[in-house]
Amino acid sequence: MQYIMKGGNPLVGEVVISGAKNAALGILAAGIMTDESVIIDNLPDVRDINVMLDALRDIGVVVERLGKHRVKLNSGNIHSVRVDNEYIRRMRAGYYLLGALLGKYRHAEVALPGGCDIGSRPIDQHLKGFRALRANTQVEYGMVVADASELTGGHVYMDIVSVGPTINVILPAVLASGNTIIENAAKEPHVVDVANMLNSMGANVKGAGTDVIRIRGVERLHSTEYSIIPDQIEAGTFMFAAAVTRGDVTVRNVIPKHMEAISAKLTEMGCEVVEFDDSIRVLGKPRLYSCNIKTLPYPGFPTDMQPQMGVALTIAEGTGIITESIFENRFKYVDELAKMGAFIKVEGNVAVVSGNTRLTGANLVAPDLRAGAALVLAGLAADGVSTVDDIQYILRGYENFDRKLRRLGAEIELVKDGREAQKFRLRVG
Repeated sequence: MQYIMKGGNPLVGEVVISGAKNAALGILAAGIMTDESVIIDNLPDVRDINVMLDALRDIGVVVERLGKHRVKLNSGNIHSVRVDNEYIRRMRAGYYLLGALLGKYRHAEVALPGGCDIGSRPIDQHLKGFRALRANTQVEYGMVVADASELTGGHVYMDIVSVGPTINVILPAVLASGNTIIENAAKEPHVVDVANMLNSMGANVKGAGTDVIRIRGVERLHSTEYSIIPDQIEAGTFMFAAAVTRGDVTVRNVIPKHMEAISAKLTEMGCEVVEFDDSIRVLGKPRLYSCNIKTLPYPGFPTDMQPQMGVALTIAEGTGIITESIFENRFKYVDELAKMGAFIKVEGNVAVVSGNTRLTGANLVAPDLRAGAALVLAGLAADGVSTVDDIQYILRGYENFDRKLRRLGAEIELVKDGREAQKFRLRVG
């Protein structure tokens, strides 16, 4: 399968943003930490979520779909604390099951995680956190094993600010005896969302959203019904889609405060950004202006929005500089943009983007999830027809991406073979 698109149409209209994938993965893990039923709403219908649900079914969780975006979990009869299938090995966030099962059963075995190849993402901080709770950890035969006769609250200082370890230490800590303090914690909205979910189940987590999280362990968690926050990165992607196509797009079902770093940069580049209670309108202008960004943990500019910014800078006036401080392999999309005429020079973790480029259609390959989405934006901003292959990455994190773009006026199709692609080419001329 591939996306095929013809660029040149300004995107105009409204788009409804789905639930946050990165929050949902942690929340699904949290949902199995009680024997009572848990209902999760605003769940995005994307591949990563469906893989996680399959992994839960494999260990005995009863998963009941109440709707496309609503699921009921009952984990009263989990029969295995070993999570290992070919799908979970391809997904990064499978490691949240390690923290959840360790907290509930004091033992867990989970396959080493996969995900996008955007750089080194070691699990040492996860294991350090588990050890602070008096758990033993080891890696053997491609599995991470965590075991504790008793979990006891502890003091964890994260060596780097990172979402995954922060969430993964919160999970077992809520059922450990005593108090846990996590310092230098990640402050991302999805950390707050997982903490709020756990608190709705009877946990005692305070300080989520700050760099110090305090947890008082409880004996058990109970049922809840919880709705996931909107996806900050999907929203940002559509905001940049408006900018690069010189369109006028209102993104609905967003929390504007979560988008402040993105809104500020779009404003700096010359777009008009109007915030409402739960929506943001972005009006692209005939001229975009270059700017510099440095990716940083929240509330800084998100690394997951860096490729989308890279596309915008190629067509903006002037020279822009991107400094990537989170992942070292995040510039793989640069070679693909070069096929479209972009001129970007990469030195280590810095990319210098020469703007004012007239992008032209090309056959592109998605190197990872966010870069894949950015290449679609490039295709919509370019002259002529473009294709994007390896879209399994994009399907991991964007729900109905092509359909939502079509509703805004984009000429884009998801095609299964060359015959369907040729039909598209004939139709669009």
